Amino acid sequence: MRGTRCWTNPWEGHSVTLELAPRPHTLRYMKLHRINALIARHLYLYKRSLPRLMEIFYWPFLDLVVWGFITVYLMKFQGQISGVVTFFLGALILWDVLFRAQQGITISFLEEIWARNLLNLFASPLKPSEFLVATMALSVFKVTAVSIVMVVAALIFYDYNIFKIGLSLIPFVFNLLVAGWTIGVLTTSLIMRFGQEAEVLAWGMVFLFQPVSCVFYPIDVLPRWLQAVAWANPAAHVFEGMRAVIVTGAVPPDHLAWAAGLNLLYLALMVGWFHHTFNVCKERGSLVRIGE
Repeated sequence: MRGTRCWTNPWEGHSVTLELAPRPHTLRYMKLHRINALIARHLYLYKRSLPRLMEIFYWPFLDLVVWGFITVYLMKFQGQISGVVTFFLGALILWDVLFRAQQGITISFLEEIWARNLLNLFASPLKPSEFLVATMALSVFKVTAVSIVMVVAALIFYDYNIFKIGLSLIPFVFNLLVAGWTIGVLTTSLIMRFGQEAEVLAWGMVFLFQPVSCVFYPIDVLPRWLQAVAWANPAAHVFEGMRAVIVTGAVPPDHLAWAAGLNLLYLALMVGWFHHTFNVCKERGSLVRIGE
């Protein structure tokens, strides 16, 4: 629909009526250049920020060193347990994929809050769906950088090659990436809804899922009532599948199918919840007050 605007010249005392052209139909769809602009905006932050570089290089390396020495000790103490280093280091590297995927979405949202840029973003034509796609792309960048550091460090310091798991590593990693996105979107929605008091969830939310993700132990270790919760967690299927590959050398299709199905279901639900929360916050005007 066309609209009109009336503009009055204060010096000449007459008004001019302008007819506004209809908005193009293409504005309803996501724009790649807006997504690329948001990705570039966050990548520039890493050029001169030591804390952000430490997030990628130092902390994953420290985790690997600590857990690596623990597994070396276990090998010396219980040498009869075969494959314990493979279990622990492989699980640690895959767990970090899940953790960094969640952080890629949540920390990107917090960056906008800390910079007082959230209102500017959503006052622009940027859509919530475009914001999520951009933060997911950033999480892929973080996961890739962190994984390279951990894989190289594991190979150099512990002579451990995670690629011995084989091509089955690819669907495992992808499922963990999607699971991390799901937790990240959930955390972002909670921060958007509850504001600054919920920011601590950016670092702690993923660890709430760790006990039922069965990262370093099989699901059989859990109490029976908790096993049902773990089976509903896609990450638990990924780690169970990884252990099955190490022990038998075969890819368990049931675990991969369950992980993929649960991931698609949970991600769709969380994206819908994010849009609902965004609309509620926009109507209440609380987007302006986040972080204050």
